[in-house]
Amino acid sequence: MSRNVVISGGGTGIGLAAARAFAADGDRVLLLGRRGDVLRRAGVPGALTHAADVGDVAGARGVADFVAAEMGAVDVLIHSAGGSGRHEPRPERDEPDPLDEVADDWTAAFRINTLTAVLLTEALRHRLAEPGGRVLFLGSIAAYRGSGSGAYAASKAALHPYAHDLARRLGPHGITVNVVAPGYVEDTEFFGETMSEERRAQRIAETSTGRAGTPGDVAATLHWLASPGAGHITSQIIQVNGGAERGH
Repeated sequence: MSRNVVISGGGTGIGLAAARAFAADGDRVLLLGRRGDVLRRAGVPGALTHAADVGDVAGARGVADFVAAEMGAVDVLIHSAGGSGRHEPRPERDEPDPLDEVADDWTAAFRINTLTAVLLTEALRHRLAEPGGRVLFLGSIAAYRGSGSGAYAASKAALHPYAHDLARRLGPHGITVNVVAPGYVEDTEFFGETMSEERRAQRIAETSTGRAGTPGDVAATLHWLASPGAGHITSQIIQVNGGAERGH
């Protein structure tokens, strides 16, 4: 039976890989993202697209209105929007101050990685299928190991208690909530042009499998967690990092 699947950050990387996996099963997929042209080029058969910034209340409300008009119920909600960069330039100031920059960076990280997930979930919460609905968040190995600056890692770690609370709220309605936490994944926009060969080799050496992750690795885990076979799995953080989180 075809399901309605909503994926934020669905135009690239892990979100796009997940969209293709669900579409291949005959599910109806809605791709969300800030860049409409990227969504249209994604090439997912039969997919709907809607451009919106779901880190903004108006954007999340717009998605809810679109879903109500075009889909109705949501069987699977996947939060793949996020990143380690910024969506807007830093605010201009006459006298730049390092403390202001710290505040800007942390605010941006939580808006991009935490608020996007929270606002979209709350906007669509009453449209989740009962029973059988699935809410899936993209976390990160950084939530356990740090990310250098701390802001990105903290914004991903913040998803853990939200997911646990949400699982308790939605469990009585037959809806599960889980977080998938990838490690180093190639073929995404996450690192941009910043990944050196030395750094890549170091990341791979940290794994027990001896290879980088792929968007397909994470998409397959999301697809399984959305299946009937995973119906008694909820409030979990699923690691997909080749063992790197355990360290070497």
